[in-house]
Amino acid sequence: MLYHISNFVLGLPRYTKRIIVVTLDISLCVLTVWLAFFLRLDEWIRLSGNASFQPLWAVITAIIVALPLFITHGFYRVIFRYSGLLAIAAIIRVFILYSFFYAAIVTAIGLPNVPRSIGIIQPLLLFVAISATRLLAHAWLKNEYHSQLHIANLPKALIYGAGRAGRQLASGLDDSCEMNIIGFLDDNLSLQNNVLNGKPIFSPTKVAKIIKNQGITHILLAMPSISRQRRNKILEQMEQHQVIVHTLPRLIDLAEGRITVSDLRELDIDDLLGREPVPPDDGLLAKNITNKVVLITGAGGSIGSELCRQVLQLQPHKLLLIDNSEFALYAIHAELEHKHIRTSKLQLVPLLASVQDPERMQTIMHTWHPDTIYHAAAYKHVPMVESNPIEGIKNNVFGTLITAQAAIKYNVRDFVLISTDKAVRPTNVMGASKRVAELCLQALNTKQLAIDSNQTTLETANIQPTKLSMVRFGNVLGSSGSVIPKFRKQIREGGPITLTHPDINRFFMTIPEAAQLVIQAGAMAQGGDVFVLDMGKPIKIFDLAQRMIKLSGLTVRNEADPDGDIEIIITGLRPGEKLHEELLLGKDPYPTAHPRILRAQDPFIPWEQLEIDINALKTASHNQDASTVLTILKRLVGGYHPSHEVVDMLQCDYA
Repeated sequence: MLYHISNFVLGLPRYTKRIIVVTLDISLCVLTVWLAFFLRLDEWIRLSGNASFQPLWAVITAIIVALPLFITHGFYRVIFRYSGLLAIAAIIRVFILYSFFYAAIVTAIGLPNVPRSIGIIQPLLLFVAISATRLLAHAWLKNEYHSQLHIANLPKALIYGAGRAGRQLASGLDDSCEMNIIGFLDDNLSLQNNVLNGKPIFSPTKVAKIIKNQGITHILLAMPSISRQRRNKILEQMEQHQVIVHTLPRLIDLAEGRITVSDLRELDIDDLLGREPVPPDDGLLAKNITNKVVLITGAGGSIGSELCRQVLQLQPHKLLLIDNSEFALYAIHAELEHKHIRTSKLQLVPLLASVQDPERMQTIMHTWHPDTIYHAAAYKHVPMVESNPIEGIKNNVFGTLITAQAAIKYNVRDFVLISTDKAVRPTNVMGASKRVAELCLQALNTKQLAIDSNQTTLETANIQPTKLSMVRFGNVLGSSGSVIPKFRKQIREGGPITLTHPDINRFFMTIPEAAQLVIQAGAMAQGGDVFVLDMGKPIKIFDLAQRMIKLSGLTVRNEADPDGDIEIIITGLRPGEKLHEELLLGKDPYPTAHPRILRAQDPFIPWEQLEIDINALKTASHNQDASTVLTILKRLVGGYHPSHEVVDMLQCDYA
């Protein structure tokens, strides 16, 4: 109630406020004279008096003396909400004058039948009353005014979506005082032009006018269940206006309870992909995981850690986490323990190990007897591997080979390599090394089949070969080195955004979707399979940078708009970087039971032939002979054409 009254008072015109204060002061003059008579006579009297007793003269005198003094000394120019101790000092000065004049008239000169002591008592009472009203007004209105001033200075926002999520978000933001919600936008015609929780619901067709008239700076998308296509259309509409767009997580990510501003997140490219994930096949997800011993190498990396999370949900018997980074292994182990260890009988085993260490890997296989391995350990940053090619070969090629051979030796049922689109006609060492890793698995698979077909003893007849497969896909969102966090950081710092080439494009997929598809692809493996994930259409990185700038409420600085906020600078392709990535080496792929998973028809080299080059590659790597390493890579990997001269950092001029 007080909140609404104070809002009403603060909203009144200044002259109206002055009239109210003058009326209040006159009322206090009357009240204090009446109270003074009570204190003097010890009884309540009628101020109208009678023929012989006229106390009204004391009232009239108080008003005649007080108002001119109050007006001339600026009482009605003082803003109550700013009045305080300084105002009380001014009141004291005025009341010294008022007491002198009022006492001179009532006490010294005298009024008919008015006790002379009234001239002393009433000024004291009026001083207390006037001071109290000013202090109360200061205490009452100051906080409310500051609150209104704070709200007026908050970012002004519209919530797109007047459903449950929108209502909860508006309530949470009202409580947090972090944004000033002006109203809602909603496509539902039946909701438009209505009021929800005191805020109007507008049609999205009027958004341009509302943004301009109300000074809107933020659009908050509160429709977590809409399709990506619909979300993309809304974002395209918002791009036309200089507003910052935030969104809520999807329903699957929202915890129960009220939604607050902390649930808002910046837009990721995930919001711009324009395609819906295909619901996973629960049978495929569970096939190689539920009640089995699962091992994940590179468990602390972007893909490895998400595989850990997904696998844990599928209730394996044991989950073995392998990483050579102590911190990365600690982080993922602590996260998984915190989330699941209290409600699960799962045995979670962190193992510090390098996949390049054959003794360590074989000991792990012998001790824990994994059923399924997801091999995500790899050096994947193109420029880093390009300048350290030998270490890239050791980790990506021999790390894969050592892990796969240990898996075969100890009868692991399924082995899935996480590969990359950069393995297709690579222009860099990283891509070439991953293609050699694929060739190793393809060759080992045919070798196993040849050995298996020659087995004749009963002892070995029931041993099934390890199904070696690989899953090839492009960039995942949020991985280390992804352009999204890089661009966002550059936008926050005021730019510029650095881009290697205006025409470069990439395939993108969310990490959770990629991890789910990897698990399902591995479950369909027959041995030697090269699975390719359907990544959708490639996205032009220059367009992505522009969209991120615009959806941050900023403008692109270019020749057409030299006063724009953020400039995009082209730095040139990095060593080994391609303009366009590919996913297929051979002919059209075969479909599988999953619409987003294809089986490639890629050529391979028999193990007997490949082993010669692998041994030569091992010797050259051991001798730090980068030139020979690159020669062997070119011979092994069809289509490998380095985009520049590759020089190991140990052998360059400034080493």
